[in-house]
Amino acid sequence: MTSNDLEQIGIVSDTSGFYEKMSLYKNLLIYAKLYGLKSDRVNQVLQQVRLADAKDIIAEKLSTGMKQRMFLARALLNAPKILFLDEPTSGLDPTTSKMIHTLLEELKQAGTTIFLTTHDMNEATVLCDRLSLLNKGNLIEYGSPQEIIQKYHVDKKVRVGYNDGREQILPFEELAHLDTTDLMVVHSCEPTLEEIFIKLTGEKLDV
Repeated sequence: MTSNDLEQIGIVSDTSGFYEKMSLYKNLLIYAKLYGLKSDRVNQVLQQVRLADAKDIIAEKLSTGMKQRMFLARALLNAPKILFLDEPTSGLDPTTSKMIHTLLEELKQAGTTIFLTTHDMNEATVLCDRLSLLNKGNLIEYGSPQEIIQKYHVDKKVRVGYNDGREQILPFEELAHLDTTDLMVVHSCEPTLEEIFIKLTGEKLDV
């Protein structure tokens, strides 16, 4: 791997450090200078991660979610083609997690290849085009989320809900004979990725 290759990579690890007594802006400016970038680039990535209004806050006073977005901004300074993220939403509240998910979707749509590690199977289902399920370093399944889910969706059943609150779980083939009086909703009973992981390993995920 050449130095040019390395310049196309961005990384957010679970042990990312920062300069606690410096402002958010100065934290990023240091790394921008290492890349030979102008200060305008810092302002661009701050806008990108929705932190422009927080640029003058001392880093140690940032919330956990803001720090995580600071690390993401730092990884984006060099406009990487490949981005590695290690548990980017671990410990974050749902609102901040959703914000980071939106940022990652924007990066993906812009052509950035993202490698994401996560214990959150819902996050993997929502964000990943392809995923690998690993257990103790061993690859136990690979494919798109829907490919994996359909592979283990062998017990074809549906959940039927009625206006009066009743629910039924029926074999798929019985839908043709279903009484639709007061019928409100019909859902496929597909397994989740977490249920599939537990089935394959016998172990629960430590989220």
